[in-house]
Amino acid sequence: MHAWLCENPIGAEALTWKELPTPEPKVGEVRVAIRAASLNFPDLLIVQNKYQMKPPLPFVPGSEYAGVIEAVGEGVKGLKPGDAVAAFGGTGGFGTHACVAAALVMPLPPGFAFDDASAFILTYGTTHHALLDRGALKAGETLLVLGAAGGVGTAAIQIGKVAGARVIAAASSDEKLELCKQIGADATINYASGNLREELKALTNGKGPDVVYDPVGGDLAEPVFRSIAWRGRYLVVGFAQGTIPALPLKLALLKGASVVGVFWGDFARREPREFATSVRQLGAWFREGKLRPHVSQTLPLRKAAEALKLMAARQVKGKLVLTPE
Repeated sequence: MHAWLCENPIGAEALTWKELPTPEPKVGEVRVAIRAASLNFPDLLIVQNKYQMKPPLPFVPGSEYAGVIEAVGEGVKGLKPGDAVAAFGGTGGFGTHACVAAALVMPLPPGFAFDDASAFILTYGTTHHALLDRGALKAGETLLVLGAAGGVGTAAIQIGKVAGARVIAAASSDEKLELCKQIGADATINYASGNLREELKALTNGKGPDVVYDPVGGDLAEPVFRSIAWRGRYLVVGFAQGTIPALPLKLALLKGASVVGVFWGDFARREPREFATSVRQLGAWFREGKLRPHVSQTLPLRKAAEALKLMAARQVKGKLVLTPE
């Protein structure tokens, strides 16, 4: 097999394309011949040694991918060679083959293209867990999505609409907000050019959003939390802006509001039954046409380092997918 290897986590420029032994699945694992892998912001952080999970060196980055099972390890039930699957491995996706725990794969229904499948399980899984499990989003509530044109942001718009919420999408350019409108956002805010608090006040008649989905962090967090509705839920999804905010906890007291952490990777590992239920629900919504990943760009796997640099420069809308040549 061939893969991008991270031997020194100082950034995408240090990755090397190497020939490696094809791995054999261990007990409870399957080996997947990868047909497509998508980029996620943690993939960038992990090769910069900035992510909370720090795998032993060397490792192959790439947290989610889709392909065909080639081999199954001892104890695996319900999966067999030839099955098309999507997988969340945390690492391993930027290669031609990967072994992953069978509990972390999603069998693909007929017609689910590998490009779409590789862009589905992490972004939609994270968002389903965030909005419906951790955030208890209800029909008729208002959801604010920050970084709304990114991978998890576009998923949040779609799942928010499936849940019956009114969705306000916030992003850094009018071009990105146009995409948000196309996939279902009810209203939009350009936080690079407008006054975020004033626009939120106007769009919610002074009430504020009931649920905030924040994969951005940085200097957006405090003004948004000051605008949240009574009993609001602020979902901490990530820190794409690069700075981890420090919120004054007095605001939570005054608003009767909750700051809720969302760590889907550990949820998938610690609560496999709930993870499986979530994945089944997402698969059903996909079959019903309620969800569809927005794949804005596809590049050859050999350009993975270049793709990560595009993500670092915030040049990716929706999802960028890599495919082996």
